[in-house]
Amino acid sequence: MQEKSVAIDGPAGAGKSTLARALARELGYLYVDTGAIYRTVALRAWEAGADPSDPEQIAPLLKGLDLRMDYGADGVQRMYLSGRDVTEAIRVHQISGLASQVAALPPVRDFLLDFQRRQAMEHDVVMDGRDIGTVVLPHAGAKVFLTAAPEARARRRLLELKQRGQEAELETVLRDIVQRDEQDRNRAVAPLRQAEDAVLLDTTELGLEESLKALISLVKGRLAQ
Repeated sequence: MQEKSVAIDGPAGAGKSTLARALARELGYLYVDTGAIYRTVALRAWEAGADPSDPEQIAPLLKGLDLRMDYGADGVQRMYLSGRDVTEAIRVHQISGLASQVAALPPVRDFLLDFQRRQAMEHDVVMDGRDIGTVVLPHAGAKVFLTAAPEARARRRLLELKQRGQEAELETVLRDIVQRDEQDRNRAVAPLRQAEDAVLLDTTELGLEESLKALISLVKGRLAQ
């Protein structure tokens, strides 16, 4: 069912999750936040005291890893680790950086590839991440590369953190975003890049409603072809 699904890729803080979730509601699709899946693995590594950049320390943690994704009555994707709801725990600032390191490891990407593809086999999905259009769902019916200037993404991420009751400084968030961009673009496995058949959508100068309107128009146009 990949040909009916939607792949949205882009750097950290581009608003992928917010826009992809709203797009899924508009289309009547299932929303899959792959970043949350990697964050859950990162949380497991953090709780185990393992080096998130060392495959020899992370690979053993994947064996028998009880990872589950479900949806609440509100349609929000919830992540479970060993039966524990970690939906909020994976959103703390420390886990963001760890998730990027864990996601660069071949054992982790191999472990989660089938998990992600299975969702698109069972449902029409809007899936967002770093390599959805290039690796996970190469035959998606619509592909969008969503981006914005680092400064704009940092301001949005800071607002999101404050809404969650977390304290952070703009300079720190911006530095982390630039560092994560570098890690994501230069990792050896499935680096962040725009798929050849993806449409670029830069939301630097757009508000949320404008961005969503543009995204819906692009995707519906592609799916209708």
